[in-house]
Amino acid sequence: MIKIDKKTLEDVEFHTVLEQVSEFCITHPGNEKVRAITPFKNTEEVLPSLQRVKEFTASFGSDSPIPNHGFEPIFKELQLLEIENSTLESFSFRKILGLSEATQTLLKFFKKFEEFYIALQDFSEEIEFTPAIAEEIKKIFNKYGEVKDEASSELGTIRRRLTIVKGQINSSFTKALSKYSGSDYLDEIRETVVDNRRVLAVKAMYRKKINGAVLGQSKTGSLVYIEPQETLEYANELSNLFYEETEEVKRILKALTEFVRPYNHHLASFQEYLTHIDTIFAKAKYAVAINGVLPLLTKDRQLSLIDAYHPLLLVSNKKRKGKTHPQSIELSHDKRIIVISGPNAGGKSITLKTVGLLQIMLQSGLLIPVAPQSEVCFFDRILTDIGDNQSIENHLSTYSYRLKKMNHFFRKCNEKTLFLIDEFGTGSDPELGGALAETFLEVFYEREAFGIITTHYANLKLLANELPHAVNANMQFDSKSLAPIYKLQMGEAGSSFTFEVAQKNGIPYSLINKSKKKIERGKIRFDKTIANLQKERSKLRKTSESLETSAEKARVESKQLAEVNAKVQEKLESYQELYDSNQKLISLGRKFDGLSEKYFNNKQKKQLLEELFKMVLTENSKRKKLEPKQKKAVKQKKHELKQEVEQKVAVIRKEKKKEKEEAKKAPPPKPKVTLKVGDRVRMIDGRAIGTIDTIEKNKAFVNYGMFTTNVSMEELEKV
Repeated sequence: MIKIDKKTLEDVEFHTVLEQVSEFCITHPGNEKVRAITPFKNTEEVLPSLQRVKEFTASFGSDSPIPNHGFEPIFKELQLLEIENSTLESFSFRKILGLSEATQTLLKFFKKFEEFYIALQDFSEEIEFTPAIAEEIKKIFNKYGEVKDEASSELGTIRRRLTIVKGQINSSFTKALSKYSGSDYLDEIRETVVDNRRVLAVKAMYRKKINGAVLGQSKTGSLVYIEPQETLEYANELSNLFYEETEEVKRILKALTEFVRPYNHHLASFQEYLTHIDTIFAKAKYAVAINGVLPLLTKDRQLSLIDAYHPLLLVSNKKRKGKTHPQSIELSHDKRIIVISGPNAGGKSITLKTVGLLQIMLQSGLLIPVAPQSEVCFFDRILTDIGDNQSIENHLSTYSYRLKKMNHFFRKCNEKTLFLIDEFGTGSDPELGGALAETFLEVFYEREAFGIITTHYANLKLLANELPHAVNANMQFDSKSLAPIYKLQMGEAGSSFTFEVAQKNGIPYSLINKSKKKIERGKIRFDKTIANLQKERSKLRKTSESLETSAEKARVESKQLAEVNAKVQEKLESYQELYDSNQKLISLGRKFDGLSEKYFNNKQKKQLLEELFKMVLTENSKRKKLEPKQKKAVKQKKHELKQEVEQKVAVIRKEKKKEKEEAKKAPPPKPKVTLKVGDRVRMIDGRAIGTIDTIEKNKAFVNYGMFTTNVSMEELEKV
């Protein structure tokens, strides 16, 4: 059973994370549900929740995204359905229809793509869906949310009669209007509408000239609005029909409410389902915003966070376009307590909060910003003591509160606990408080709890060095500028750089020396040794990085040299083969030249042929006869070479064709201007301007002032 205190959630600012997540919700119930998220009490519920968020995250970039899950809340409607003889309004049924259809759409989608959305489909299968609600509402309402004429036979009859009566009213009113238009009884506007009735705009002096009912007058009293006697009878019938229509609609809505009432629990489950989908959607959106992933979950006691970011810091720095420094930290059975030391403002508290916040986020079903190869286990309790917890209301000082907190830790701490304590042991006399803190740490160690503490106390650093399953760590600082590097270094304690930081901030050196004399010499030497070790570590790190860079550069250069060497060797071999072949051909040519000269002198054809044949036999004897397999290989090689050449030729032809098409599309070249002596010219795409002195055989001698040169006329353009 997982139990995480409310104070722990406040210490790591978990509620601020929930505020950021809730901004991605698209429904009010979803927003409220996200704000109320707490870590799961059962570890078996955590993994399915994380899998659902991971699947939703993957859907954002897919070709078939998850359908919209938006809906209007029906809390009031559900309350009304609990009240006997209550009736829902038309807009309530529209909300219920939207809720039911959204639920049905999602259930069908997850069923269709159940291979991709396994966890979401498993969750959706728990919903008992019935289409009867939506089907019945659709029978009554059209797509505009109005009650259909076909909702009942009585309503259809009433509305048909309404149409007829409205036509009769319009017809009779038109006759009356025509009748009185010829006289001077009516005003220029002739007619208007009062209480949804057409009336004649009659001048007040002629009010008794027209038969009908007076329905009102103008503000000045100069006009009287009279409904003609011809339309009164129909108007009264129309009023009765409107009343009958309203009563029939009420009856239909009453009957529909009674139909829906038994499905009250179904509607509640639909709303809860869509609200849960909205929370998953918001979690997935937040995961994308912080590059959240699902790390490897292990049942072993192992916590390995690689390149972990504090989500609140990451979001804040993204808005400011600033850099966020990740941290890597590991807790295991052999290294279960980490004591982080170092100067203030180096990132100790942020590292502490990062571990606590990411652990709580994961146990609440949120993906976390770490490297995918990170490993995380679950803890039954996460205990924190971070920040100044002074309480004026309870009359507690900081140290009193911390002692009370330690007492709480002793009662709850066990092997399934993760504790995080900031500035461990502070608030009292350094020696006495440090001794007490040392005892507390030994108790936590004996109970095999996992934990991280930050401190400036030397005795706690020494204890971490002595305990086999505890380890020191420090936040690295630049030894020269004393600026924080925001990088956690495991394996060694860190110096607080008290005097160095004081000197950097302008405290006189004489005062610093005086302060050094007031404390034990051994303590100064110890702190100085730690500081020197950190400086040496910083130098080694820089040297290591420099060596790695040099080695990488050497590897690249060696590879490039090897490639150049191989190419040179290949060319040398090729040139040697070409040279041998040419020498052979020269030798054969000399022999043939000798035979030709001999034949020229003696004209003995038979002797020439014999010697030629002998020379051919001699050359053939030097050739190696290829075996069938070798012939086949040579043939295959030729075929491959031919195909390769053909492909390259095809590419070249395609490029040439493309160039020709582009040349056709390009605007025609500017007409060439005839150049003559004295023209100011420059070379095409050149900048220097000169004057043509003379022109000879399509070449111009151009004078540039300091020198003269001859240039082809085609390469010149007039300025």
